Amino acid sequence: MNITLRQLTYFKSLARHRNFGRAAEAVHVSQPALSVQIREMEQSLGAQLVERRAREIELTPFGRMVLSQADRIMAEVQVLHDLARWNGGLAGELRLGLISTIAPYLLPSALAAIRAEDIGLSVQVQEGKTARLMDDLRAARLDAAVIALPYDEMTGLVAEPLFEDRFVLAGTQPRLDALGDRHDRLRPDHIGAAQLMLLEDGHCLTDQALEVCGRGRGHAQINTGAASLATLSRLVAAGFGLTLLPELAIDREATGLALRRFSAPEPYRQIALVRRASSPDDGWFRALAEILSGVGARLTGEVRARI
Repeated sequence: MNITLRQLTYFKSLARHRNFGRAAEAVHVSQPALSVQIREMEQSLGAQLVERRAREIELTPFGRMVLSQADRIMAEVQVLHDLARWNGGLAGELRLGLISTIAPYLLPSALAAIRAEDIGLSVQVQEGKTARLMDDLRAARLDAAVIALPYDEMTGLVAEPLFEDRFVLAGTQPRLDALGDRHDRLRPDHIGAAQLMLLEDGHCLTDQALEVCGRGRGHAQINTGAASLATLSRLVAAGFGLTLLPELAIDREATGLALRRFSAPEPYRQIALVRRASSPDDGWFRALAEILSGVGARLTGEVRARI
């Protein structure tokens, strides 16, 4: 029996896409080439892996068992690739993901700090929502990701807390004044539901803001339509409501807005660096976390000194 890594890759693609054409396109080969490799794999194993139908395939019971083993084998192969890439520590190419409510505010200073450390590291950045970044991290398309905790699906992942990013209430001065004299006791649940504006579904910042305000996502009066903090802040500056801005975003997004801090303990989101538990770590992860933690603490500290 002679099963190759190429055949396992093709088989995993076929199991995922359930169609020879789509599977071949996903791994950048022709459909006949993929079909030949699957057929040879079946011949080597002595059993049928898939039931071939007009439009889609179904895995046979034996095929499902083989897929489970293929997943384990390819995960171990990825560990070998990671060992080779990270040999020698924080050097080479880093594929880093950041959620979109962090990336524009943390990344410029973080990249500058990496260069200042004279680290031989080429950083490839991907920005997106948390769910997509976690999918890419688990699939080894990313080496690490900067997200906001808590995140429910942490199985197989390792998180290193970086810094606290506190929420500040933002709106026009008349809207803030309408909340009354609560300078020492303003809490998130004091905000009327009709006044609250948040990002569209899929942003973890929206879920966190709803949680600290003591409300559920299904509340009919809450406007959750803006696609970015830049759009959200402009709507709020135009008088359409109030919102919770994280400290990281204030320097760029608070133009034309009045700001008010909440009473202690202030609500916050925990920013963290996440990697796969199976990914080898000879110090690169901790070194990167220290850089990002220092940058985040400095940026949020500067905001706290002013507001």
